[in-house]
Amino acid sequence: MKKHIIFFISVLAFYSASAQQDAMYTQYMFNTLAVNPAYAGSRNVLSATALYRRQWVGVEGAPETQTISFDAAMPNKKVGLGVQIFNDRLGITKTTGAYLSYAYRIPLSRGALALGVQAGLAHFRADFNSVRLNSPVDPGFQNNINTILPNYGFGIYYNTDRFFFGVATPHLLNNRFEDENTPTVDNGLVAKQYLHLFVTSGYVIDLGEDFKLKPSFLIKGVMGAPIQADVNMNFWIKDRISIGGQYRTGDAFAGLLELQVNEQLRFGYAYDHTVSQLGNYNSGSHEIMVRYEFGFTKNRIVAPRYF
Repeated sequence: MKKHIIFFISVLAFYSASAQQDAMYTQYMFNTLAVNPAYAGSRNVLSATALYRRQWVGVEGAPETQTISFDAAMPNKKVGLGVQIFNDRLGITKTTGAYLSYAYRIPLSRGALALGVQAGLAHFRADFNSVRLNSPVDPGFQNNINTILPNYGFGIYYNTDRFFFGVATPHLLNNRFEDENTPTVDNGLVAKQYLHLFVTSGYVIDLGEDFKLKPSFLIKGVMGAPIQADVNMNFWIKDRISIGGQYRTGDAFAGLLELQVNEQLRFGYAYDHTVSQLGNYNSGSHEIMVRYEFGFTKNRIVAPRYF
């Protein structure tokens, strides 16, 4: 049964033209560089973020993602630079790559508007030899895929100390995976990357001196697929502890916990409970985030701290 599930997930990775192809993050608001290059430098410090996500625990071959990102504002605060390194595994496929981001920030009366671009490379591998089939000589599964995928994207991002809004398309190239020996309905087309559109926004509401409420959302669109939305509500206590929840349309409910250890170090944890039919076969998804802010001076730390 497990082998069947591995094969099912692997086929989804290649043949689904309507699925979310980019890695999924529940804590997107603290890994924004992964969905919008214009976010680079928005915190005005050198910021390092590491994130690990294990999805659908109990399903062999389920998605597993690791990312590390760095971003910083240049001394003039008009330019932000960033780099992200990622490793994403799904079934028989593995994608490892890096992107460089550049953002130009335009100061406005209450905040700043940033225009950002990114470019990079990803190494995509598919190990068809690991798939066990009834016919060991099936020519469609004799050749592995091992290729380099260049891509680029752009985004806009506006933020104040209490509000943010962004729109981005991180990957604009529709890379194709072709193999003349693979039996498909499109002349050897094994898979194709599709353009993704991300819209994010959030706001901080003061509930008194020690309490704050932060609603936020992420809307994800993929060509040929239904629009999906992540809707969040986080409750902050004394700017140190945050407890929150999320609903991802048609997919999962999630609980979130964040701890601001000091002015520079933050931990985050999220647990997703799948509500789709796949929920019968897994025990949820786990996501861990660590962020550290390198302040250049004692007075130059985290502004704003909520995004």
